[in-house]
Amino acid sequence: MKLLMVGAGLSGAVIARRLAEAGHRATVIDARPHIAGNCHTERDPETGVLVHVYGPHIFHTDDAEVWDYVTRFETFRPYKNRVKTTARGEVFSLPINLHTINQFYRKTLRPDEARAFIAAQADTSITDPQSFEEQALRFVGPDLYEAFFKGYTEKQWGCHPSALPASILKRLPVRFNYDDNYFFHRFQGMPETGYTAMVARILDHPNIDVHLDTPYAPGMADRYGHVFWSGPLDGYFGYDLGRLGYRTLDFERFTETGDWQGCAVMNYGDPEVPYTRITEHKHFAPWEDHAGTVCYREFSRACGPDDIPYYPIRLVEEKALLSDYAARAAGEEGVTFVGRLGTYRYLDMDVTIREALDTARAFLSGGVERGVAGVPG
Repeated sequence: MKLLMVGAGLSGAVIARRLAEAGHRATVIDARPHIAGNCHTERDPETGVLVHVYGPHIFHTDDAEVWDYVTRFETFRPYKNRVKTTARGEVFSLPINLHTINQFYRKTLRPDEARAFIAAQADTSITDPQSFEEQALRFVGPDLYEAFFKGYTEKQWGCHPSALPASILKRLPVRFNYDDNYFFHRFQGMPETGYTAMVARILDHPNIDVHLDTPYAPGMADRYGHVFWSGPLDGYFGYDLGRLGYRTLDFERFTETGDWQGCAVMNYGDPEVPYTRITEHKHFAPWEDHAGTVCYREFSRACGPDDIPYYPIRLVEEKALLSDYAARAAGEEGVTFVGRLGTYRYLDMDVTIREALDTARAFLSGGVERGVAGVPG
């Protein structure tokens, strides 16, 4: 069967490869001039540093099959994501851990003492946290919430934390030891030659054709037996019910010599600082040696029609619109909606690959379902 993948990111590449290996012909198109979607990496021409063009992507998973899959196409070097944050004139370690707690409160607490101390700070009157703010106050109390979460969250999402769901904060751990590894998954690493090189190897199959600078146009689907759509869900329908809300990012690039900030990611929690963080990309590949360094200040704002969507908002208004689009998607013949944009969900890379593998298996078994994963149809 001739199949069309709209989008050359992880979803389109993984599905195309699995179906190509099963004997199908896959055409992969992307409106951008490169493959790998938002995990695209390239060499900075001035410094030689391998840059994560659309912001840093650290691979982490507990899914052994997904780890085996990516390491089939790329060598992954060990990498631990150790984030720092500048707040109130000091630098702290994230996620909040025993060092953060002791430094912030000027104490020398042991783990059991720190656990009891934070429990005493928590707002126990909140029994069922519904918002980000309630979750934070119930979880760590007002002091840590104000210092590390409130300002950063307002800048990142463009609204007060009381308007955001509690589920956003549930992704962030608090540790009562000195472990400052941001993630807790069994497999963690960085691709030695970058994500774009990895995706290129996934797409390197005689049954796969790739066409870049090629946006989807009406009528393309008529030439294929099935379409796998990883573009915006609302975009498939021409945004005729309205646009789903996203946040986008602006990047302010600057270069220096040597080591500029001493770490890969420095968050800025104070609300008066306009950017959310600075990333220094040479630290994402610590096995390389570069005299120069390239950094990016990140600014978050509402996503416009011509911007690159990064984070689905999924607030009340968007969820209602999403249900309408999902119902229409469930009635579409010959198309499967996949990936972060196609399902309007924030997906880590490992989950994206897992769902792509499962989608390809379902298609090969004749059981692929229409509609959008994770939302009512």
